[in-house]
Amino acid sequence: MKSLGEMLIRKEPFSEIVMGDTAIVRAMIEAGVRVATSYPGSPTPEIAEAIASIPFDQRPFYFEFSTNEKVALEVAFGASINGHLSCPFFKSVGLNVAADSFVQLSMMDLLGGMVIVLGDDPGANSSQNEQDNRHLARLAYVPVFEPATPKEAYEMFLEAADLAKKHHMPIIVRLTTHVCHAKEKVGFGHWEPRPLDKTSRFDPKTSCYIPLTAATVYPMKRRALQNIDAVKKYAEDSPFNTTVDNSNKERGIITIGLPFLSLMDTLQFADSKPDVLKLGIVYPLPEKTIVDFMSSHEEVKILEELDNFIELEIKSLAFDHGLKTKILGKKDAEDWIGEYVPEKVYQVMKKTWNDLLPETDFSPKGVLPSPRPPQLCPGCGHRSAFYAVKRALKGTDITVADIGCHTLGYLEPHEMGQVLLCMGHSTGTGSGLSLFNDERKVVAFIGDSTLFHAGLPGIINAVFNRHNLTLVIMENGTTAMTGHQDHPGSGKNFNGPTDAISIKKMLEGLGVNSVRVVNAYSQEKLTEAIKEAVNEEGFSVVIATHPCMLKFTREQRRKGKGVERQVSVDKEKCEHIYECLKVFACPTFQLMDDGSVITSKELCIGDGSCIQTCPVWAIGYQDK
Repeated sequence: MKSLGEMLIRKEPFSEIVMGDTAIVRAMIEAGVRVATSYPGSPTPEIAEAIASIPFDQRPFYFEFSTNEKVALEVAFGASINGHLSCPFFKSVGLNVAADSFVQLSMMDLLGGMVIVLGDDPGANSSQNEQDNRHLARLAYVPVFEPATPKEAYEMFLEAADLAKKHHMPIIVRLTTHVCHAKEKVGFGHWEPRPLDKTSRFDPKTSCYIPLTAATVYPMKRRALQNIDAVKKYAEDSPFNTTVDNSNKERGIITIGLPFLSLMDTLQFADSKPDVLKLGIVYPLPEKTIVDFMSSHEEVKILEELDNFIELEIKSLAFDHGLKTKILGKKDAEDWIGEYVPEKVYQVMKKTWNDLLPETDFSPKGVLPSPRPPQLCPGCGHRSAFYAVKRALKGTDITVADIGCHTLGYLEPHEMGQVLLCMGHSTGTGSGLSLFNDERKVVAFIGDSTLFHAGLPGIINAVFNRHNLTLVIMENGTTAMTGHQDHPGSGKNFNGPTDAISIKKMLEGLGVNSVRVVNAYSQEKLTEAIKEAVNEEGFSVVIATHPCMLKFTREQRRKGKGVERQVSVDKEKCEHIYECLKVFACPTFQLMDDGSVITSKELCIGDGSCIQTCPVWAIGYQDK
């Protein structure tokens, strides 16, 4: 079996079928990245998984999971101004967290250069929105490369790294979910390992790093604009701009990234195919390339996912150059929504030129699997906690969700979490909901990883302003939703063991006077703890703690230990109350046609958290 880690640090050129995320790691190695940082978030965690596959003593760069994206960006910034090529990577909404620092980057003299790998999420596959981060890049004067395939992701990263080092600037390689997770055979180049360069080059006398007052800010902004102009010149001759010449002077299409691949799939059905210009750099745009293409066509369609980012830029270019070309952009709200997969592009192109494509059925063929609703894993401590918390509250009380596995608590039957904004918001939002709200209790939820990521300011604010609410911290010892990455409370980090930060002691140090710690499986104790906490005046915290059982059982299997025992339902005792199915809702329990309840041997992990939920004690461990 091939070793991913050995492959990634192979010295000689080779070809391999890899994911886009994996191709990025090989590009990082060949480009000479010295510091990489991240906070986990789909679709980019596989980048970290690929890094983890390289033995620690052979890893050619330093890597860490930082406490959040802002810190990750700042660590990479510090390394870059000290002369080391750096690479922070995170998901789309992670840039929101990093924005306060990100908007300053282009003004700084990044001696080592910086390539930011951004995983945008059209389709909101694992995000709370479909935000288009090209807008933030333009706001901050940071160029954007946009690959369509794993091969392009690898090649564009290398080009971006060269430009970043040459101009001492940040550059974004913007991936989308399909590009991150697509697989393709990629030809990689030669790499010669070099010892980590520990030379310090930071010198505040040779460049200004203090943007205060017009006297310093104006020259720094001027530098950012000059760098954008330099990349604009590069973009004109970029090998990533490609033209598909179908000798059609009437119709042309300008597109980028994944929509280009979907367009190629769609145009196979067209009798008269338009010419296509695919752009590789979406900010700044190659002006002459675009103007020349538009000048030679009567109509040009702009095909892009999410917002009309390049459409507006291209219309501006057409106006400035006095072009008479008819420019066709987005037509309705549906064009702004969702991933531009072939089915979507077919619909968009039919709306644009109805005669271009025949009536074609793009729906999947064959028998489709039944939809699988999202749900908490069997044995999840969050399910047990929600079951206990709900019993402590009135139906009129308010619950506030946060980002993490526990967000699924909003689903039936738990219905815990009635509002969701972003990571770490729950305490602040809950504080606002508690104002002038004496009759309804407010309970907010947050996971332990999110607590360290963005939850502390809201807690400090609740203590400082004496807000009246209860926060339930769902502590499972890992960043579970994105693949079980470590966090400051887990007792280890990416590079080895470390001192775990006690959440209880941390809260007490912040001035939280009411902190209870209860095992999430101890449902009666947790219910009582919640009742006590919500009836206290001021801010209170209940830590519902239990290891992530998915992580725990996987670790047990690696040690050669499977599920040693499972639960079953005693049909003679069962009175068909269905508390296990309708209220506790573990997917292990299954309702049969005759009304009886059985447990799935494939799903049951034998944790036993369900036993206490049965009013007639019909659930118990099977005899071995």
